[in-house]
Amino acid sequence: MSSHLRRGVVAATVIALSTASLAGCGAGRNAQTSGVNPDNAAITVGSIKIQNVNIVTSEDGDGPAAVSARIFNDGTEDETLESVKVTGAGGEVELKPAKDGDLTVPAGGSLMLGGPNNASAFLADTGDVTDGNAQPIVFELSETGAVELRATVVPARGGYSDYGPTPPAEAPSDNAPGQSEEEGAGDSASPDADGAENSGETENGAADGENAADAGSGTEESPVAE
Repeated sequence: MSSHLRRGVVAATVIALSTASLAGCGAGRNAQTSGVNPDNAAITVGSIKIQNVNIVTSEDGDGPAAVSARIFNDGTEDETLESVKVTGAGGEVELKPAKDGDLTVPAGGSLMLGGPNNASAFLADTGDVTDGNAQPIVFELSETGAVELRATVVPARGGYSDYGPTPPAEAPSDNAPGQSEEEGAGDSASPDADGAENSGETENGAADGENAADAGSGTEESPVAE
């Protein structure tokens, strides 16, 4: 084999080994991390896997925010999402289940946070949470415990427009539909007014009785005067 050919073979071998080494290092680093991908926040802890984690602010970046994520449970036992905490926020995250649902992460299934008809995680006071941040966030589950990672903070635009913050619905009033509190108070005051009118009628009757008595007394005294 010529010297030129031998040098070519050696060079090709070095390149192949270098490529394999780089690939091995990449696999090793991914294996040692907690499954976090900066472009798409995700993490796996035991049988729980949380993906697509974002904190979605209002369209202009001000005001409240919402947490969106999907929580998978590859275990054999159901778990419950107990709380979500955002580091740097000015208040607590308010969790609300989907209509006719709860915050269970079923075994072999998943729980979706954010988006139409799904459970929601509403943050009224964002504090230091700012668009573009990789904000620390903690999901607390009933069996797995605290699962921490960083969520990307994005405004509710484009693909995130359906995941923006929506305040939880307020509890219904005790008054009848269409009836204000003042109207209710007016109705309750009506019996007193009726009572006052009846009282007036009674007083008028008493006065009439007194007048009649005076008239009768005058009639009896007339024969004596004669």
